[in-house]
Amino acid sequence: MGIFDKPPLRRLKRRDDMPEGLWTKCPECDAMLHTLELKQHLQTCHHCGYHFLMDSRERIDLLADAGSFEETEQGLISANPLGFGNYREKIAGMRDKTNLDDAVLTGRLSIGGKPAMIAVMDFKFFAGSMGSVVGEKITRAVERAILEKRGVIIISASSGARMQEGMLSLMQMAKTCGALARLSEARLPFISVMTHPTTGGVTASFATIGDINLAEPKCMIGFAGPRVVKETTHQNLPPGFQTAEFMLEHGLVDAIVPRAALRERLAQLLAFMMP
Repeated sequence: MGIFDKPPLRRLKRRDDMPEGLWTKCPECDAMLHTLELKQHLQTCHHCGYHFLMDSRERIDLLADAGSFEETEQGLISANPLGFGNYREKIAGMRDKTNLDDAVLTGRLSIGGKPAMIAVMDFKFFAGSMGSVVGEKITRAVERAILEKRGVIIISASSGARMQEGMLSLMQMAKTCGALARLSEARLPFISVMTHPTTGGVTASFATIGDINLAEPKCMIGFAGPRVVKETTHQNLPPGFQTAEFMLEHGLVDAIVPRAALRERLAQLLAFMMP
C-alpha cells in the first residue's frame, strides 16, 4: 500500500445548458470549425478551402444585389402520382424542416445591376432530387426570363431524379432542356453553376448545357456512382474522375470559381452576355 492515496477520478458531467452542433469537422483537413467561423467564411473551411453544403437562401443572400430578390412560383407542392407509401408525409416533413416548398428556390434578382432569373437547388430537401415541382419551377423561371428579357442562372446540388415520381421525374429532363432551348433562341444567356454534388438526371440535363458551365472547387459531378460506372464500362477509373477539376481538364466545365468569388464572376458574365 502506497504512502499516498490516489484521489478517485471524477467523471465530467455534461452541462445541460451546453448547446449542440457548435463544431464541425472538416472532411478534407480534419480541422474543427466553429459554426460562426463557417458562417463568416461562407460555409467554407478557412484552413484548406473545403466547400460545405450551402442552402438555397444563403446562396441567394450571397449573390443578389441588396433587396433585389423576389421569389416566384411559391406554393407548388408535389403530388403522389404513383401512390408511393408515405410520400406525402415525407414531403410535408421536409417542408416543415427546411421552410421550402420543394428542392428548388426560384426568383427574380439582379447581380451587379444586371437582371436575371435564378433557380437554386437545395440538397437539404430530399437530397435535392428533381421531381415534377423542381422541373416545373425551373421551366417557369426560364419562360419568365424570356418574357422579361433576363439571363438565367441555375445552381445545381442534386442526387438526380426523384424515384418516388418515376417517369414523371425523368420527363423533367426534357422539359427543362426544351425551355432552355427557347431561351437560347431568344439570345439570352444561361449560366450553370454546379456544386457538390451534381449527379444523375440533373447532370444529364440542364446542369451541363449552360452557355457557361461553372463549378465550385472539388465538387462531385457525375451521372452514376463510381461502382456503377466501373461495372458498366469494365475499365479502371482514373483518380478523381468525378471532380470539378477532372471535368475542367476534359472540357465539361469552363471554370472553377471559389464561392467567395462567384458573385463577381456572375456579374462579369452577365455584363458580357446580356443583349
